[in-house]
Amino acid sequence: MALVRLLRRSQHLARIGCRSLSSPSPACPPPAPNQPNFPCVDAHAARESRLKARRSKPAPPAIQQDAETGPEPPYARPNPTTYHTYHHPHPLQLSYSTTPLPAFDIAYETWGSLSPSKDNVILLHTGLSASSHAASTPANPAPGWWEKFIGPGKAIDTNQFFVICTNVIGGCYGSSGPSSLEEATGKPWATRFPLVSIFDMVNAQFHLLDHLGINKLYASVGCSMGAMQSLAAGWLHPERVGKIVSISGTARSSPSAVAMRFAQRAVLMADPNWNNGFYYDGLPPHTGMKLARQIATITYRSGPEWDLRFGRQLRSNESPSLPDQSHPSIQRPPALCPDFLIETYLDHQGESFCLKYDANSLIYISKAMDLFDMTLPALQALNIKSNTSPFRKKMHTSSSVPHKTSHSKSHPPPVNPPPYLPALAAGMAPLAHIPTLVLGVQSDILFTVEQQREVADALRMGGNENVSYYELGGVWGHDTFLIDTLNVGGAIRGFLSLS
Repeated sequence: MALVRLLRRSQHLARIGCRSLSSPSPACPPPAPNQPNFPCVDAHAARESRLKARRSKPAPPAIQQDAETGPEPPYARPNPTTYHTYHHPHPLQLSYSTTPLPAFDIAYETWGSLSPSKDNVILLHTGLSASSHAASTPANPAPGWWEKFIGPGKAIDTNQFFVICTNVIGGCYGSSGPSSLEEATGKPWATRFPLVSIFDMVNAQFHLLDHLGINKLYASVGCSMGAMQSLAAGWLHPERVGKIVSISGTARSSPSAVAMRFAQRAVLMADPNWNNGFYYDGLPPHTGMKLARQIATITYRSGPEWDLRFGRQLRSNESPSLPDQSHPSIQRPPALCPDFLIETYLDHQGESFCLKYDANSLIYISKAMDLFDMTLPALQALNIKSNTSPFRKKMHTSSSVPHKTSHSKSHPPPVNPPPYLPALAAGMAPLAHIPTLVLGVQSDILFTVEQQREVADALRMGGNENVSYYELGGVWGHDTFLIDTLNVGGAIRGFLSLS
């Protein structure tokens, strides 16, 4: 009997690993004694086998939208026939390279009608992994990543405004980036592509505006990384930006955000398939991308939301088995693969993303976010051209400017402001005459409300008396800007309507 009990015990331990809510896969084979099986690990090898088989076949059809798994907006790789592409044949000067980018393409989409005087233009800046497809168009009726915010009568009213959204330089959805072909070699740039900055992305966008004959924006609008771009647009071209909207962004990447993005890049670059970035003739680093996306997803939402949405619920028991005979009270033994619903959610988010986005683009763009710093010493060190030098000279003595706070009544200013705040105010002085909306979310752990307060404070210390500052509640964390149509949309609509 002891031998039979031992055998049953070993078979039960093996079955533990078979329980997972990963993508559907063949049933687990009968495990050998004392040999647990872990399909959540085996799934990576299975995906690699599918990719190898696919390489010898014709290109697969366009990626379809995922089934709804929650309040997240849909993401998908756009078809090149559904967006416009502007080719800039001249060199683009870069912040961190003495050698310019010889030429570049920038993918963009538009909504609304351009007024005869071309004075109703809103430039919409994207987050890290978004394409130019912010809303549906006749060429691409699929919902965009900001579908509920753009359109007739919506927060950004296309009856009134002409909206332009681009894929950023360094991206992989139509704009030049590491996966683009280098003209001199006919091969993908890979990691020979030069490092780019947020300012480089914005300069490329303004070359597009020049091509379209647009001299001044009604507003520069952005969320997350897009908020960085929105502020950078005002700094680079203060006379060409009428208003700035900065939602859940920052003017100086915090150490905690840098750490989170470093962890994502580290697991991605540790994937053997990454091959120092030269994987375009082989298999992509899909396992590293999945893990990176899981880390990122943790920073995009909030604990309170997950308490409400998942709690400590376990996934459904797809492979029922007899209770452990040695512990008959345990009706559902735990698994080492995804077991809690929150684990299955992260697993799905990583799985659905890992083949959609170029790994090198994730590395390059996340690094550009880390490098973003609008303090005066950091700006002076950049190899970029701007029209801000008169402002910068004027603000060398900004430390003597009184601290004009922008905090909500329920969130008073800190007793000890950060020591870099005067330098941030000096760096942001070129935005002094641009009305600015700063919007933050109290449950955001990636770009905290403290960072939103710093942006508002630095703007006011730098001489901007027209700063609108709001903090939103809710449980959606950083992704609130994608979800909360009522409050985020209402703040945008009200700010854009101000004369």
